[in-house]
Amino acid sequence: MTPSKAVTAVRGFRARTEPDKVRLQLAKDLIADLKRFDEQLAANKQKMTELLDEHGTGLRDIDGVGPVLAARILGCTGRASRFPTSAAYANYTGTAPIQIASADASRYRLSRYDDRQLNSAIYTIAMIQIRMPGSDGRQYYDKKIAEGKTAAYARRALKRHLAAHLWRLMLADETRAARPLSNELSTAS
Repeated sequence: MTPSKAVTAVRGFRARTEPDKVRLQLAKDLIADLKRFDEQLAANKQKMTELLDEHGTGLRDIDGVGPVLAARILGCTGRASRFPTSAAYANYTGTAPIQIASADASRYRLSRYDDRQLNSAIYTIAMIQIRMPGSDGRQYYDKKIAEGKTAAYARRALKRHLAAHLWRLMLADETRAARPLSNELSTAS
């Protein structure tokens, strides 16, 4: 329900008792809060879009990544070049599998020593891509299922695949941003 629909619904309500008046006032206060929060979210999204445009990132080109997720990923990651490999970045995001061996059984699980907000952002991207029939993520997920893997395994594999893709993209963005600076330094000499 949107705030405008809520206003319409409340407008038709007439309070007859004192508790009804209190409920009506509380409902009006909640609707005002919702309007304010919607305005704040729109303003935050606009500000993030402007900052991402300044940053020059290609993260928003990935299916399922909007300005909010892109800003969250960049904020949690920092400089992508601080990770020597995509595996190191996957370990940081918690998408790299860890082997758990006990007696004759050996299995893999995801790390719990990671940046949980970054892991959550990658999970969100993976779930959005799985739900999008034409996305690269859905094709990767379907390929894993066709190989006989479970849905949970395919989802984890997609998250690891996305982490590597995000790292490469952020690294390319850093390189592209540093290139004009190095050109300016060489022409100033």
